[in-house]
Amino acid sequence: MKMWEDYIRKVVPYVPGEQPQGDLVIKLNTNENPYPPAPGVLKALREMDPDQFRRYPDPSASLLTKALADRYGLPQDQIFVGVGSDDVLGMAFLTFFNSQKPILFPDITYSFYPVWADLFKIPYETPALDHGFCVDPKDYRRENGGIVLANPNAPTGIYLPIDKVEDMVRWNQDSVVIVDEAYIDFGGQSARSLIDRYENLLVVQTFSKSRSMAGMRIGFAMGSQKLIKALQDVKYSYNSYTMDYPSVILGAEAVKDETYFCQTVAKIVKTREEGKRRFTEMGFSCTDSQTNFLFVSHKKAPARAIFEALRQERIYVRYFAAPRLEDHLRVSIGTDEEMETLYRFLEKELPNLSLR
Repeated sequence: MKMWEDYIRKVVPYVPGEQPQGDLVIKLNTNENPYPPAPGVLKALREMDPDQFRRYPDPSASLLTKALADRYGLPQDQIFVGVGSDDVLGMAFLTFFNSQKPILFPDITYSFYPVWADLFKIPYETPALDHGFCVDPKDYRRENGGIVLANPNAPTGIYLPIDKVEDMVRWNQDSVVIVDEAYIDFGGQSARSLIDRYENLLVVQTFSKSRSMAGMRIGFAMGSQKLIKALQDVKYSYNSYTMDYPSVILGAEAVKDETYFCQTVAKIVKTREEGKRRFTEMGFSCTDSQTNFLFVSHKKAPARAIFEALRQERIYVRYFAAPRLEDHLRVSIGTDEEMETLYRFLEKELPNLSLR
């Protein structure tokens, strides 16, 4: 080993969902939206000024932050935008979690949290979810350097009611509490309503799920002026031009079309609820997901065997080979036609896979 290799920062990276190629694929493994973005986004894309591509984008992304501020009833200085919510969350870890006290997040949650903690040398502890995969706010009533809560949680899809979220924020006003709401548009009340009461609360959302723009990489945070100012200072010390020109323009257009947004979310929620019924009829247990995916486990057929059989059929779902998760699959909500193909295959093949 060369001496310089001793100084390389070594981390175990986050593993994203598989991205299968080709047309004859049913992709239900990365929680993307099965419907296109709002019509205004496509129109703006066609009309985009190519001359702008030779110029640096607006570092403040003011067009996008104004659209978000108008949509959510906040001043612009309470909005922070980044390249997907992962960028926003990573920046928040770097900015706010600098004490020697451990940050807290559940043992089963978004698997990027421990990656960021290791990357930035942040100590952390992981209170266990209960037997029903639910967060107990009392587990977070202890000394800490910050708290991160995905709500609804991933990969379980379970939503923690807003009064319990407030309990966690209220008990931890000496540290920053981040509520990661990547899936909040599909069910539940956003913690955004608590921002005016708690200066230490940061709420993070994304355009990747409910706004059908995973390919554009747009995320944002809402919080007090102090928190947003701190995020901006770190961003400008690291990379001032994080948001590119197309993302700012198209993101602003996506926010404007509330009617299309509501219609698309309603379609996904309807398909999700039908999915709960269909999976249950086939012998699966299913959490009460409030997201755009289902978290399921079969009574007899092993999850890995189902995952591999589906993959052979070019139907992709997510399997986690991890403690407490190895008997479960996460199934993104697709179109009704895609889901029907999935159900038909499972109804046919489950008897051959029931080996428990």
